[in-house]
Amino acid sequence: MTLRIAFIVDPLDKLKPAKDSSIAMMREAARRGHDIWAVQREALSLHGDEVMAEAVRIVPQRTDAPWYLAQESATRALREFDAVLMRQDPPFDFEYITATWMLERAAAAGVRVFNHPRAIRDHSEKVSICEFPDLIAPTLVSRDTVAINAFIDRHGDCILKPLDGMGGSRIFRVRADDANRNVIIETLTEDGARTLMAQRYIPEITEGDKRVLLIAGEPVPYCLARIPKAGETRGNLAAGGRGVAQPLSESDLAIARKLGPVLAARGLLLVGLDVIGDRLTEINVTSPTCFVEITEQTGFDVAAMFVDALERAAHR
Repeated sequence: MTLRIAFIVDPLDKLKPAKDSSIAMMREAARRGHDIWAVQREALSLHGDEVMAEAVRIVPQRTDAPWYLAQESATRALREFDAVLMRQDPPFDFEYITATWMLERAAAAGVRVFNHPRAIRDHSEKVSICEFPDLIAPTLVSRDTVAINAFIDRHGDCILKPLDGMGGSRIFRVRADDANRNVIIETLTEDGARTLMAQRYIPEITEGDKRVLLIAGEPVPYCLARIPKAGETRGNLAAGGRGVAQPLSESDLAIARKLGPVLAARGLLLVGLDVIGDRLTEINVTSPTCFVEITEQTGFDVAAMFVDALERAAHR
């Protein structure tokens, strides 16, 4: 059965076909004969109880320039699609939240939206790890300067990061004797106006910040270890990290097996867990990536596993 699938993504011409996971999904779905439509988040509108969108039907290409051909543009109700995938990158700002409200109305009317908009909205990619305290390093979420300083003094070597960052932006390693720690705290909290996350530094970051993918609750058998460049504490690819695909370790599998069923039951079809050593550091639910790198390095077709799961979910 041919599916009509809408992808809510960033502007098509800004996507990078050599590494973009959304494009990998589109190419695999199109290869199976499904119709692919692209939607910009700002094109969503709510008319009473009907969610509408300006959509463009595209044909993904196997070449990178151009990577797609636009076929037609139309205003469509989301109920006309068999599946809607929310794949736009953060920032997770008020406009993003508004989109989840509209998509939630569509879901309530029977539209199959992945990930479920309420689950996206309810899962802070940083704070949600605190639901699983036995899997994480010592962690503090606060904007209180006294509490943050006491946490750094207690653990000696810490990572501080904002709750709305992505790609390694504004992440700082702060030691107890760091002469700049007060200004770093002041900057990240905007003098106490914004909340940050502090975590004890995990030395195994030198072996990589591992992205473990969960699809319909099941782990992809390989992760992508994002290894920091020399002199850097961030493994993010956007911060210059080097991605090395590798089989999941026993501790990776243990984390994935514990979280997989829980998160899938909440409507999270695709999740990207971040793991350093044997500690969970983030639960990414907005637009998890690393499909292309894992597939190219291991031969395991992550996009095929995802579209298999999407087809099953859309036919329920």
